Amino acid sequence: MAFIKYHNINGSSNSTVELIKPGSQVDNIESILITNTHATATATVTLFIQDNPTSGTALTFKILSTVAIPSDTSLLLNDSSIFKFKNKTSDSFGLYITVGGSDTLDVLINTTNL
Repeated sequence: MAFIKYHNINGSSNSTVELIKPGSQVDNIESILITNTHATATATVTLFIQDNPTSGTALTFKILSTVAIPSDTSLLLNDSSIFKFKNKTSDSFGLYITVGGSDTLDVLINTTNL
C-alpha cells in the first residue's frame, strides 16, 4: 500500500483510521496538520503509534490523547522528533488516529520521503 499524505476523516462510532501502515517505509515525518472541518462542533482526537495492531498484544504509544480541537480550527504538530518511529518492516509501527462519531477532519502529513 502506498503512503497517503492527505486524509479526509468522517468519524463513525469512535472510528480508528490507519494513517501510515506498518512497513510503508515512511520516516522523516516533519509535521502533521489536523484540521477540524466541522462548522460548529468540537472534534476529539487521539493520535498514536502501534505495532502489529491485529495481534491483540500490540504496543501502543499515544502522541495525543483525547485532545479537543474546536470547530474550524487546526492543530499543527511540527516537532519532527516526536515522529521518529520504526516503520521499515511489516512488524514495525504504524500511525493511527481515533476520532469521535460525528467528527470531520482533514489530516495532512508532511514528510521528506516524497
